[in-house]
Amino acid sequence: MRFKALLLVALLVASCTLQRELTPEEDALLNRPSTTAAPVPTTSTTSTSTTTTTTIPPTTTTTLVPEDGLTAAERVLAPLHTIGGDISPKSVVASQTGVFVAQNMMYRHTITVYDRDFDLIATIDDRVTPSEYGHEEFDVELQGSPVEAAFGFGGTKAYISNYKMYGGGLSTAASDGCNQGNWPDSFVYRVDTGTLEIDQLIRVGSVPKFLAVTPDDSKLLVANWCGFDVSVVALPKGDEIARVPVGRHPRGIAVTPDSKTAYVAVMGSTRIAVLDLETLEVSFLEGIGRSPRHLVISPDGSTLYASLNGEGRLAKIDLATGEVLAKVATGNAPRSMDISDDGTALYVVNYNSNTLSVVRTGDMTEIAEHPTNFRPIGITYDAPTRQVWVANYSGTIQVFEALSP
Repeated sequence: MRFKALLLVALLVASCTLQRELTPEEDALLNRPSTTAAPVPTTSTTSTSTTTTTTIPPTTTTTLVPEDGLTAAERVLAPLHTIGGDISPKSVVASQTGVFVAQNMMYRHTITVYDRDFDLIATIDDRVTPSEYGHEEFDVELQGSPVEAAFGFGGTKAYISNYKMYGGGLSTAASDGCNQGNWPDSFVYRVDTGTLEIDQLIRVGSVPKFLAVTPDDSKLLVANWCGFDVSVVALPKGDEIARVPVGRHPRGIAVTPDSKTAYVAVMGSTRIAVLDLETLEVSFLEGIGRSPRHLVISPDGSTLYASLNGEGRLAKIDLATGEVLAKVATGNAPRSMDISDDGTALYVVNYNSNTLSVVRTGDMTEIAEHPTNFRPIGITYDAPTRQVWVANYSGTIQVFEALSP
């Protein structure tokens, strides 16, 4: 018992200081203190001061004006609902058409699917036999470990990355501390949101994490954590057409509205890769900050936002110049984030603080911080309902709604 207590303390310290994500094994020990979910928060606190390190004049990224005239940054988040069950969600993603998928990684080996009434409409097992999907070299049942998701084709298809596959000779795949090497490939599952079944398997690189579909639905981009590269997949056929080296431990991906350029967070560095999707040539935004993890882009494509895992801050980047305009600290260990449809608000989960922050993009001010359940790790914004869904590794999904003040 004394050894286990010391190990837990060491992991807590490491999670705050290391410039990497926790391994699945560390998360399994550190993040699940009990099988009982934390109580639903009923209060929130509002920040009255900025923690930006650089002050700039407000900029405008608004592209949509709601009927009541309020921007997302002018609204107030309030707790609405909590979803429990046999889940341990690494991420949750909204289709914007009423379907939400949560990836329960290797702890539950499932993808759970919900509707806007917060009802569970499907639990999709991650066991597959690749030969049934055209991969004849794997005529054996494999089990996956869903990590992240991205929707394409008007929300009719969901693409799910699998951290690693188990069985059939793939059980030796690397984990978060990997160096580049001859690691086994993994797969992306495609789920049809009409049938709620896996209907395609796409072979990609080793330990795929984040993925994105280009707005024109022509390509799927997958960040291969242990391959130090990005898989470029032609859609809808699902053929991998290239693996483009970008650097140590790629993760977050954001694509410009014109589908011509992708930005990839190279988490083992201080830079962001710029991938030309027509030529597949790579350049870099340098000196962004330590360990960039998650990226989102403004609706007009002019501004990029990055969470900096090694600094505990968010960065705002002018894509015309590559300049970091401002940084802001939110809670402890800001991880995933999403942006409102009008571009005025960022919603960020703070993994070690158990909080959700709202950041006004104009001046990069944290304007509110809300308590969450234990270990918030994933987040998505559903524009039609103005709801923010938060995936907590400890076993819940919380839903907040944006209301008039």
